[in-house]
Amino acid sequence: MVKPLAARPLPPLPADLGQALPESLSYRIKNKLLGPPLVNEKLSGERLTKKVALGVLSSDCISSSAYGTEAMLTQLVPVVGVAAFTLLIPITIAILVILALVTLSYREVVMVYTKAGGSYVVARDNLGPNVAQVAAVALLIDYTVTVAVQTAAGTDAVVSAFPALASLTLPISIGVIVLLCYGNLRGIREAGRTFALPTYFFIASLGLVIVVGLIREALGRLHAHSIHLAGAVSAGHPGRGLLMGASLYFVLKSFANGGSSLTGLEAISNGVGAFQRPEGRNARRTLVVMSMILGFLVLGVSLLAHWTHAVPFSVGSPTVISQEVKYVLGTGVIGNVLFYVVQAATMLILYTGANTSFNGFPFLASFVAGDAFLPRQLTKRGHRLAFSNGIITLAIIGIILLVVTRAKVDSLLGVYAIGVFTGFTMAGAGMVRHHLEHRQAHWRRRIVINGSAATLSASVVVILAWTKFFEGAWVVVVAFPLLLWALIRLHHQYQFEATELEDQAGQAATEAVLRRHVVLVLVDRLDLATARAIQYARTLSPDELRAVHFMIDGRAARHLEQGWGRLGLSHLPLDIIDCPDRRIGRASLELVAETVEGGQTEVTVILPWRAYSRSWSRLLHDRTAERIAEVVGELPHANATIVPFHLERAMRGGRLSLSGAKRAAGDSVTDGAESGDQVGGARRGEGTGRARRGERAGRKRDVLANQPSPQQGAVPVAEVQARQRARVAGRVRAVRVPTSTISPSLECTIDDSTGRLTLVFLGRRKIAGVEIGTCLAAEGTVQQHRGRLAMINPDLVLLARPDQAAVEAAADEDDDRSP
Repeated sequence: MVKPLAARPLPPLPADLGQALPESLSYRIKNKLLGPPLVNEKLSGERLTKKVALGVLSSDCISSSAYGTEAMLTQLVPVVGVAAFTLLIPITIAILVILALVTLSYREVVMVYTKAGGSYVVARDNLGPNVAQVAAVALLIDYTVTVAVQTAAGTDAVVSAFPALASLTLPISIGVIVLLCYGNLRGIREAGRTFALPTYFFIASLGLVIVVGLIREALGRLHAHSIHLAGAVSAGHPGRGLLMGASLYFVLKSFANGGSSLTGLEAISNGVGAFQRPEGRNARRTLVVMSMILGFLVLGVSLLAHWTHAVPFSVGSPTVISQEVKYVLGTGVIGNVLFYVVQAATMLILYTGANTSFNGFPFLASFVAGDAFLPRQLTKRGHRLAFSNGIITLAIIGIILLVVTRAKVDSLLGVYAIGVFTGFTMAGAGMVRHHLEHRQAHWRRRIVINGSAATLSASVVVILAWTKFFEGAWVVVVAFPLLLWALIRLHHQYQFEATELEDQAGQAATEAVLRRHVVLVLVDRLDLATARAIQYARTLSPDELRAVHFMIDGRAARHLEQGWGRLGLSHLPLDIIDCPDRRIGRASLELVAETVEGGQTEVTVILPWRAYSRSWSRLLHDRTAERIAEVVGELPHANATIVPFHLERAMRGGRLSLSGAKRAAGDSVTDGAESGDQVGGARRGEGTGRARRGERAGRKRDVLANQPSPQQGAVPVAEVQARQRARVAGRVRAVRVPTSTISPSLECTIDDSTGRLTLVFLGRRKIAGVEIGTCLAAEGTVQQHRGRLAMINPDLVLLARPDQAAVEAAADEDDDRSP
């Protein structure tokens, strides 16, 4: 007699859980790369001072002075030649006027909205959430394009200093985006310290060049150079009139290109939440200082170009600024040294200018996602309190843009400024609505400021779309409504899901529980993982607990059946169910559906899951448990629980406790038997009638073998009714391995394609030929058995057997061992 093993208590957890529960390899690598994690309490400490914020958040805006003037000349020189340098000044002044108005408009924004979000939050609160998505799409496009434009322009500065690197433009640009992504993943304070210095370095170096150029011009020592240079853009011929021969279209086109000088101006309002308290006042002062610096640099570069005739080159290098440095500082030793200094500063500011997007984009995306217009994952802070998902998303999109355009700035300028000027428009319009509703002090003056900024910005958007349509702006014109539709559609989906989840949730939580709870442990083989699952199933205290094996391999099923009692598990019913099409997921679904039928049964499916820590080990095994859980979860009152067993962990030292779990599983199924002696006595009682029952079985087999026309008079299973006698015929679909009780019974389920019926043979452990796949006919009285229709001790006729040899072997075993 095999006695069930007694359960042993699990060892207590050690005092040092850090050693007992080691971190995963991926988390340890993350700690090495990004530093230790920051807790939420440190979030308030991850704020920017005004000086650091100016360096971090204004790098994009200030760096645009490095290519804004060149972008204007690129459109004018081929049309009017040298006259372009005369038209350059009034166009620059027009851009500075817009800069002043937009700055005044955003001063109002940052004082009212101090929790970041910029034009998106302004539009959402004043114009409604759906209208706000116009600002969201505009700014998201602007931020993603900014990353590509800034890195590509920075690489052009590198190539201007080192022409031999021209073939590596794309790899260098991609590498810079990867480094920016890494720096921001370390956290906003780390990013500030890293990226603030280049901004001040660029301001100082370019400012020095402008001041020296102004002095030399005042002394009459600065003169114009020829624009007919090898590699320079082709020069047109100047004409007469106010526009010197240029049509209004080309002037507006130049103005549209120059509008890229204002990109990044919204970064202060989008990142106002990153400022130290008081956020509004600090952001306001930083915004004004940034705009003044930008205006000085843009006007200075345009004046130097006007005086020196620094001309754009068709390949993008040498840049206009690099030529101005040489014209102003000369080509001597000091001049050459300062040339490389300015080029280095330009390269750094352009590269770090992309960092403004890495600060603004995640904040903006978190706001939009918080309003359920973008995926919720964008609201999560990562390892170092940064919005890691937003940072990584921005880096991926930026790299894709670089690859598609081959890192060419001209290919991106067409879509560069549309987004940001749309944001200016939405911010101004939203603030006008705000002032009209709240009517605070000086509200009329503020309406004029915000309204003028919104009107001018909207005009610039129209000019950009018109003049740059065939140079890339068509992408924005087409993509803009599609993205807007996608955001609103995603919002509707979130609303639908929320309604479905919240509808009558309170009532559902307080409803009476169902009368029965059935727990099914799916078993594919006998091992520690199965034992652990059985142990857990016992803790649920169900009304019915049974193990289920879906038979795909008959030999494996017989091996499982033989080993079930040998390991002390014979008191737990084991149902072996045929699965001829090998669709275990479908078979599980049908089994659970049958169990919950009637609406009074709650079913929990326990799925042993063997976890492997090594990646190559996981590749050797399938994910059946997860697939079954997903399928079963579709049914009402059906629940799937995956019980993990970590194989490598057990091999490293947890085997003792988990083997104890197996013994506990063996012990758990002995509930109801008072002692091992009682079980043994029952078995001895069963032995006394072995010969008599063997004779009865032999006679029954003889009778069954001589029955004529067994299917005659059989009715479909679907038509049988309780308390009526019937004859049915079908195929054995499932067999329950009998438990070691005083009164054993054999149960099987037949299927005739119209329904299923359970046949119960009391006092029998096995009947030769009754196994999965056997076709048989049964006649008897239909009764209710465990809530289902069944025949108790029916008469049988075997119609066809799946394996005659197996049936004969089973008959011999029945003669020798059956009671």
